[in-house]
Amino acid sequence: MILREATVRDVPVIRAIALTTWPVAYATILSPQQLRYMLELMYSEDALREQLLGKGHRSTLILLDDVAQGFASFEHGYNGYPVTRLHKLYVLPSAQGIGAGKHLISHVVECAKDRGDTAVELNVNRFNPARMFYERRGFRIIRDEVIDIGSGFVMDDHVMRLELR
Repeated sequence: MILREATVRDVPVIRAIALTTWPVAYATILSPQQLRYMLELMYSEDALREQLLGKGHRSTLILLDDVAQGFASFEHGYNGYPVTRLHKLYVLPSAQGIGAGKHLISHVVECAKDRGDTAVELNVNRFNPARMFYERRGFRIIRDEVIDIGSGFVMDDHVMRLELR
């Protein structure tokens, strides 16, 4: 597996991964209406370009035989604090279980350390089994939050944190 920094040219690839993973990951958690709404809100090509170019998010693709299998999107110095914010981490269902997610999260942690950040934080839906993936990597729930995302929808999340040494 190879990691490669994503560029704006990779926006269609990132979007395709999201469109493939979200219906599987959230099938029993979100309504079909909320799923469609959130994909358009966060994964339209315009939204992804804005995240990369306007919001300072970094995205890394993980490739197997030159084919993207997943990605992580993160931001250093989140809200002016020495915290790296993991905004997104998704691996294609067909590539789950081969270590791609572990590889991506390790990369984000190393980038955070290299940047001098003292923690990595993320939000995960409180009903998403991915929470256990993060817990196995040392993340702990530090609080819960419900975020109004518009159109009558909310994100009901755990905020998880990994302290870096």
